[in-house]
Amino acid sequence: MDRRNFMKSGMAMGGAALATGGGTLAATRAAAATASDLSFPKDFLWGCATASYQIEGAVKEDGRGLTNWDVFSHTPGKVANNDTGDVACDSYHRYNEDIALLKNLGVKAYRMSIAWSRIFPEGRGKFNQKGLDYYNRVIDALLAAGIQPNVTMFHWDLPQALPGGWQNRDTAKAFADYAGFMAGKLSDRVHRFMTVNELRCFTDLGHMVGIHAPGLKLPQGQVNQVRHHGCLAHGLGVQAIRANAKAGTEVGIADNASIFVPVIETPEHIEATKKAMREENAMFLTAVMEGKYTDAYLKSAGADAPKVQAGDMAAIASPLDFVALNIYTPTFVKANPEDPRGYTPLPHLPNSPRMASPWLYVGPEAAYWGVRAVSEMWNPKAIYISENGTSADDKLNDKGLVDDGDRIMYLRNYLGQFRRAAAEGYPLKGYFLWSLMDNFEWADGYGLRFGLHHVDYATQKRTPKLSAQWYKELIRRNALV
Repeated sequence: MDRRNFMKSGMAMGGAALATGGGTLAATRAAAATASDLSFPKDFLWGCATASYQIEGAVKEDGRGLTNWDVFSHTPGKVANNDTGDVACDSYHRYNEDIALLKNLGVKAYRMSIAWSRIFPEGRGKFNQKGLDYYNRVIDALLAAGIQPNVTMFHWDLPQALPGGWQNRDTAKAFADYAGFMAGKLSDRVHRFMTVNELRCFTDLGHMVGIHAPGLKLPQGQVNQVRHHGCLAHGLGVQAIRANAKAGTEVGIADNASIFVPVIETPEHIEATKKAMREENAMFLTAVMEGKYTDAYLKSAGADAPKVQAGDMAAIASPLDFVALNIYTPTFVKANPEDPRGYTPLPHLPNSPRMASPWLYVGPEAAYWGVRAVSEMWNPKAIYISENGTSADDKLNDKGLVDDGDRIMYLRNYLGQFRRAAAEGYPLKGYFLWSLMDNFEWADGYGLRFGLHHVDYATQKRTPKLSAQWYKELIRRNALV
């Protein structure tokens, strides 16, 4: 029934209800409520996400080794206000307090990352028992609170001692050794692992743009090789986790694929969107899902194409139990038969809507189309949203509270689009909001706040924002609110 006939039907029923004492009006309202159902699937997994270097602090405690981000953040001028992760949210000492925040929200899952250098201070070789003891305590406390730990093996804090870092192919092998070791230690209690977080960020932003650790601006051929080593680390990591984890352990990746949205939902623009999604992610998620670099990527790279050894692409394409996506912002795209690619991305304009972070353009449709495009192109068994959220200009008011209506607006609109994807049958199984609390936001330091909980960095006091109340109610209802 279209909207016009629905309204005619409703008015007719309403008129009948006036004559019959309102019974039919109640039925009409019930039908309308069903039509506007805002619920998520019954088994939908709600969670929050954080990362080790962004929250833990305690960088010199219990045998932790130096990381690339320790070095980078202590280099003057590299991070806003010369902030560092030395203390961050002090979650190393306050994890029980943070787990209480999670429990109060009602989440059933927590996406956390392991600091590689707490386990192997030199990146490989000698194992640090105190590091493992810490993560055992965190995981046991999460389980006692009824919260599933979802563990990311690498979220950018690379042991500084590894020669050459990601420029060295051996780093991928060292990662696999570490990931396999941790899977063997944790998979009796952790049933879902993500290998690496955001290939594009720790490769390109660190080695091409230079705004993240290690702060390099390499020639394109070397950048492409770093990208390949990142993908190889993921693939070898998948194999190592499977070889060492208990049966039934799920393995996937957390990737911030560039998300494209059709400017108009017509067949030609939708097809252009899929082409863009495949080609613009050719060096990352496309390679992971297809086990090859696209012809267009290799042709464009020419002599700068990555050097691939025998067996590399098979490892990179190791079968996954799920794909996890970090989705924040879209690029709109239109079909263009005059463009050899068949598509043209539309630029963001100076007045395009965005949040506090300059890069965070608002486009809720990215939530739906990210899930749909990945599903239709690569048919993963399951999809999780490993990150979604927004920075905001959060300040305590005169009552000591944060009324972050702008964050609620952002989340409500994006979650409406995630719900659309789930309602249409795409295999979206869960959502991890970024982030549980304000934290060290990489090169932006502590100036930008993404958390549901405000953190006073001087006192480490956590204060729930209005958005925390909103998310708690959404989880309670399992529906948009």
